[in-house]
Order: sequence, then structure tokens, then C-alpha cells
Amino acid sequence: MIKNHPKFDALVNGDPAIMKLLYTKVYPKVVRFVLNNKGSQEDAEEVFQDALYQLIVRAKVKGIELKSTFEGYCLVVCKNLWYQELNKRKKEVRNEGVFELKENNTQELTALLYQDRWDLFEEILQQLTEKCRQLLQAYFNKVPYHTIVKKFSYATENAAFQRVFKCKKQLAQRIQADVRYRDLF
Repeated sequence: MIKNHPKFDALVNGDPAIMKLLYTKVYPKVVRFVLNNKGSQEDAEEVFQDALYQLIVRAKVKGIELKSTFEGYCLVVCKNLWYQELNKRKKEVRNEGVFELKENNTQELTALLYQDRWDLFEEILQQLTEKCRQLLQAYFNKVPYHTIVKKFSYATENAAFQRVFKCKKQLAQRIQADVRYRDLF
């Protein structure tokens, strides 16, 4: 039997209270995020629906163990799906006269794989020291090095750069050493 967080069980069972929670707390954040990142209201709706479907499938097939809040996890899934869509749009050739046939199963499997990769990344990131996690979070959020120097009390930007490099290297090595890495990548 797959053990899920109770809110995921409620989602799988179509509990109206959990749907209301998602539509009042998560959906507005998804809309704001998509609109701020080159998307439309329709894109946000589609991403949100795809995420709900993906979460239900994943909860049924593998189970979902939460290391954050339910709402936060759902939001991260939506953001990841939107990033995937943006990357796909960059690579597509736009020709209004040609329609591409897509197989839904492939998209669903790709989305699940992408989420599994993200979960592995987050799990390994949590194994690093607090300072390394904070430093990488600043780096991933594109905080300028001169700000990192001040925030973390480094002597120079070069010292901050070297520390970021070491933390990224440690993160990459731990991910690659994980037994799940080969299956996911």
C-alpha cells in the first residue's frame, strides 16, 4: 500500500474541501507566476490542471512524501511544469499552418520524470550544510555576487564565487552518487 500525505489522499478522492483549498491558495499564485513569466491566464489554467492531474497520478502510482507544505509542493509542481513549457516553446518552430500531434502519455511521463528529478535535487540539497544551502539559494535566485559577499561576509567576490562553486560541486557529486540518479538521468 502506498502511503501518501492525507491531503494527497483527499485530492485523489476528489474531496471538495481540498479542491477549494487549492483553488483559493495555490491557483492565484500560479496565475501570478505564469503571467509574470511570459504566460497568459489560459496558460495558467492549463498548467494548474496538468499539475493536479500529475499529482493525482503520482499519488496513485508512487505515493508522495512531503518535506514541505502541501500548498508549497503543489506550487512547485506548477512552476516546474511552466518552466518545461517555456523551454519547449523556445525550441518550437512557429508555423501556424502545421499542427503537431502529441501523445499525452509521453507528456505525463516526462512531467513525472522531471518532478522526480526535482525531488531528488531538493532532497540532496537539504543534506548540505545550512550555509551552503543558503548560498546556493542566493545563487539560484540570481543574487549578484557583490550582494552575496556582503550577506555572507566574504572578503571578495572571488571568494564568494569559489564557495558557490564548491557548494555546487558538492551538490552535483551527491546527486550523481545517489542510486536513483542513473534511473532519472
